[in-house]
Amino acid sequence: MNLLWLLLGGIITAVEYVVSSLLLMLTIVGIPFGMQTLKLAGLALWPFGKRVVTGQRSSGCLYVLMNVLWILLGGVWICLSHLAFGALLCITVVGIPFGLQHFKLAALALVPFGKDIVAD
Repeated sequence: MNLLWLLLGGIITAVEYVVSSLLLMLTIVGIPFGMQTLKLAGLALWPFGKRVVTGQRSSGCLYVLMNVLWILLGGVWICLSHLAFGALLCITVVGIPFGLQHFKLAALALVPFGKDIVAD
């Protein structure tokens, strides 16, 4: 499924995340946001067999502040695009597994700080 995901747009999504991550990391202030975008790129590259869990250190106010900034500065648009792609893919039976992966990416795209990606 991961190979099919790559052929049907996963590689393009991952490259977009890597490019935006590199652009964010040009400034010192953007480095934490760039690191989270790299997390999204890793999941977008190979999503099957991975899940998103809340990290052990995710209860700090810094994570909340960074997630609020992330949402206000573009996270909501990334999340909405993944939700739209997920809804479109879930229309067909063949696209349901891919739509579910977009929903997983949408959840991470909304609040990435304090989340970890682990193998199933």
